[in-house]
Amino acid sequence: MGRARQIVLFLALSVLAFGAEQVQIVADSFFADENKQISEFNGNVKINKGNFDELVAKNVVVHFDKNRQPTKYIATGDAKFKVLIKQKHYNGNAEVLIYEPATQTYTLTKDAHLHEIDTDKHIYGEKIVINQLSGTYNVNSDEKKPVKFIFQVEDKK
Repeated sequence: MGRARQIVLFLALSVLAFGAEQVQIVADSFFADENKQISEFNGNVKINKGNFDELVAKNVVVHFDKNRQPTKYIATGDAKFKVLIKQKHYNGNAEVLIYEPATQTYTLTKDAHLHEIDTDKHIYGEKIVINQLSGTYNVNSDEKKPVKFIFQVEDKK
């Protein structure tokens, strides 16, 4: 692991924590602005939280509150994630992905795709909003690319 990646990993581990779950961020470069309360991670960004949740993107900006707790993650550039919601495993991707820890809300925009792995359901749209607390999903699109929902149905004879 290069020196810059080690520094980023050390800084990320020392400033990011969600309750009992540890957040680890690895990237090619790191920039922090204490006045704006943001940290920017660029190049091959990979974020892991707990045992399952993962986010990969080209760039991620993390916003913090005055207590140095993350309030928002904004991932851009081929953002991909995997997450556990209501005991179901999901993968997703979009050009822009925003995660807000306080409300446990994911917002995927621009060519958004969500895949429920256990049942092999797929949802496509221009904007997908996922609320982990309530287990709700809201999908929107435009007339050029309608919302698409794909799932399997078993024939019972």
